[in-house]
Amino acid sequence: MTAVDAPAGLPTRIAGWFTPYVALGRIAWLRTVLYLFVILDMHAFVRDTRLKGEHPGLYQPLLLARIFDLPRPSVVITTTLYVVLIVACLVGATNYFPRLAGWIVAPAFTWWVLIGMSDGKVDHDHLALVIALWVLPTVRSGRRGLAAYGDQTRSEAAGWAVRCVQICVVATYFLSAVAKLRSAGWALTWPGSAILTWAIVRRPHPVGEWLLHHPWLLHVMQWVGIVAEFLSPVILWLKGRWQLLGALFFLGFHLANTAILLIHFLPTVVCWLAFAPLERIVPWFRGRRSDRDAGEAEDEAEKGREAKEQTGA
Repeated sequence: MTAVDAPAGLPTRIAGWFTPYVALGRIAWLRTVLYLFVILDMHAFVRDTRLKGEHPGLYQPLLLARIFDLPRPSVVITTTLYVVLIVACLVGATNYFPRLAGWIVAPAFTWWVLIGMSDGKVDHDHLALVIALWVLPTVRSGRRGLAAYGDQTRSEAAGWAVRCVQICVVATYFLSAVAKLRSAGWALTWPGSAILTWAIVRRPHPVGEWLLHHPWLLHVMQWVGIVAEFLSPVILWLKGRWQLLGALFFLGFHLANTAILLIHFLPTVVCWLAFAPLERIVPWFRGRRSDRDAGEAEDEAEKGREAKEQTGA
């Protein structure tokens, strides 16, 4: 490669990284899982949106709500949002009319979250989920319904949507580490603090209470946590098993948080599926079924040969 060719190749490689070719089947699986998860989220996690409609005096609009001048929540608004989201999510999860349903779910759930988190506590675990809902409708589906899950057609649009979700998943951890530094006046004091001790005392749990007797272990966990958060962007460039190991590490990180503090990050955890080759599920299942059918046909043929031999004898 000459020096003249190098500049032209770099933008192409950068654009290729942001828009890899990804099978449309992965988008179909993500639609089903994420739209069904939104329904769970509305009832289990951001579930007080309708209460804000009944008590609008508690509503303090977030920045995005102020920018778009969204109306204050009311019973009519929150109930309408609830019904629209349930219907649109169920339709989108079937992969029938996925783009139409997706363009309804994205703004409706964003508004739902803005209302639900308007009391001063904004959960950063919803970053990847909200962005995923906005980018999924940008992908044109080649097939609909059950056929969409096995669609192996590779698309740059699908790759861009998947990459956006992946970046936001990783940003959840990296920005969390940045926030820890900022809150300490840009000093690396968080890992050596007693933050986990305070959190365990605030949320007592048998596993966490046992760790209180081993403060050195808590400091090790804090160091491992913040270092992992700062290094999390590396996962975007890992391939194959190394990327799988990175994903399993962070899933284990969340499992430990749940065991110690009863804190979950399910909206982020479910978005880790953007890293998984979900499009291989249908071909794998078909391969297993064809192997089983072939084995059964071979067994039947063998039984037929044995019957003929016994008859001839």
